[in-house]
Amino acid sequence: MSAGDAGGVDDKGVAGIVASPTLETVAAAAGVSRATVSRVVNGGARVSPEVRTAVEAAIADLGYSPNRAARSLVTRRTGSVALVVSEPEARVFSDPMLAGITRAIGQALAETDLQLVLMMVPADSGRRRLTRYLLGGHVDGVMLMSLHGDDPLVKQLSDSPLPVVLMGRPMSPLPIPHVDSDSVDGARQATGHLRALGRTKIATIAGPTDMCAGVDRLLGYRQALDGPGIVAHGDFSMASGEAAMTELLRREPDLDGVFAASDLMAAGALRALKATGRTVPDDVALVGYDDLDVAELTEPPLTTVHQPLSAMARAMVASLLKQIAGDRSPESVVLPNSLVVRASA
Repeated sequence: MSAGDAGGVDDKGVAGIVASPTLETVAAAAGVSRATVSRVVNGGARVSPEVRTAVEAAIADLGYSPNRAARSLVTRRTGSVALVVSEPEARVFSDPMLAGITRAIGQALAETDLQLVLMMVPADSGRRRLTRYLLGGHVDGVMLMSLHGDDPLVKQLSDSPLPVVLMGRPMSPLPIPHVDSDSVDGARQATGHLRALGRTKIATIAGPTDMCAGVDRLLGYRQALDGPGIVAHGDFSMASGEAAMTELLRREPDLDGVFAASDLMAAGALRALKATGRTVPDDVALVGYDDLDVAELTEPPLTTVHQPLSAMARAMVASLLKQIAGDRSPESVVLPNSLVVRASA
């Protein structure tokens, strides 16, 4: 029995193991240099279409897969981007608005080679660790969502070379592009619809005052009424909408229209209205905001303002890709909303 027969050891000296293809083997199969293969793999431009086709065919035939760690040393990229949500973990996974935009961003990134890293902003003790991670070369870019107030993380990222895009307008002007929908106009549409129905005492359940979505939707409501209006505040959750509606009915028992700045708050308001014997829309017409799935599941279904979440997600990803590619001055994007009329108003 020869050494080659014993144990099935091949001429490479390793039993049953076939060496993975390398840049060199791909280059030999395609009849080009190793450097040319490297340019194709890393997206280089100085390659003719014919050569690129030959290299890609050799990669497919050999089953070559780039070593991501080695590739990152050359390209100085990690192949990952972070989505940072400034909310507690329980809120991120229970709020359909946050879940919806996260899913839409993931779908937009699925068309690229980038991986999504979802991160929640922790308590102060962990915030420094999060900042070190983001600025430490672990991701190629950052998307920030659900910002509250003048979050110091935004300022730290704006002072760094890391590509960043915000979901929603920041509270204070910063040299960072953002993607938003026109909340002021959306709230004007919602409140104007209530006025067009003949409602004369229209209240609003406004969002948090430390978030631009809350501030802008309150502004649009007041613009439509041309006055301060009747206001109670919530935090975009269903429970806060129910509590705010209860407060409004105590203060103004004869109100006949309500604009809630989120569908979840509108669903909570609907619960409070039913508990006090009011019918919707006969006694009180109700309009929400976001056009989430819950808007079609309430009884009656909610008239609401539709936010183009998928388009917003694609715009965020496009902005980040431009920055990663070297364009450090992308413009902010503000998309229009539309009113969806259902049975509640």
